[in-house]
Amino acid sequence: MTVAEAYLECRVIARREAKNFYYSFRVLPRHKSDAMCAMYAFMRRADDIADDESISIAERRGVMAKWVAEWRAVQAGAVSEDAVFVAVRDAQGRFGISDELLDQLVQGTTMDLDLEPGAEGSVQTYATFEELYRYCYLVASVVGLVCIRIFGYSDPRAEKLAEETGVAFQLTNILRDVKEDAERGRVYLPLDLLGEFGVSVERVLELSAGSAMEPNERAMLASLGAKAEGYYGSAAKLLPLIDRDSRAALWVLVTIYHELLVRIGRANGDVFSERVSVPTTGKLAILGRGMGMAAWNRVVA
Repeated sequence: MTVAEAYLECRVIARREAKNFYYSFRVLPRHKSDAMCAMYAFMRRADDIADDESISIAERRGVMAKWVAEWRAVQAGAVSEDAVFVAVRDAQGRFGISDELLDQLVQGTTMDLDLEPGAEGSVQTYATFEELYRYCYLVASVVGLVCIRIFGYSDPRAEKLAEETGVAFQLTNILRDVKEDAERGRVYLPLDLLGEFGVSVERVLELSAGSAMEPNERAMLASLGAKAEGYYGSAAKLLPLIDRDSRAALWVLVTIYHELLVRIGRANGDVFSERVSVPTTGKLAILGRGMGMAAWNRVVA
């Protein structure tokens, strides 16, 4: 398999699966877009293993361990015919993406498989927002740190800003997916936040099953939304620090995710009656503006 063929396969995966990310990939220069598709395909593979409900958690752990072992071998120099691994290794070399960052990404994904054997009915929770922040760092901030290496930057302030932008994205995902996550035995709303508003884990499960929301529950979700909104401020500060040819891509991604948070707010926190999303027409409108931004940036570069 050639590197070009590997990137093409990763692009197919990204186009099919990356509901929000792929819109931003389309306004990047081709070599950066290829790298983003490769990294997305790597992340998608890890997530798919962790979320495969057709097999038990114990079996998922086994599949994940085998996949990680194959990846470790590639990191050590083994030749691979896996298109994702081939493309990722090439992208790492082109953009200086360390093995440590990708290892942290895998670590974050495997946190969703941390239930004890035999505890399939248990509910996974985080005691404090600080614990949840660490989870967000591993599954989303690390993605941001990978992305800015592809985008390009020189100011070291970009690192912390990318970290916090990733947290903003993941908190948005958590708010959107409360119902689906609860159905999978995962409540990412931290216990200290639940306690502050008098909400129990059991109550979250009841809401997921169709109970009507109470004002305190809406207020709890609004509180987490306000935290996410604060972290989106870091995205605005990050934008001028990355290379000009990548700013439109970051703008598209941030704008789509922030619009999702805005829509959750407009629904008064009701993420249980129906899944909140940004319609395709809205995403295309944002993409259109991003393409115009990218064209202008090429002119003034």
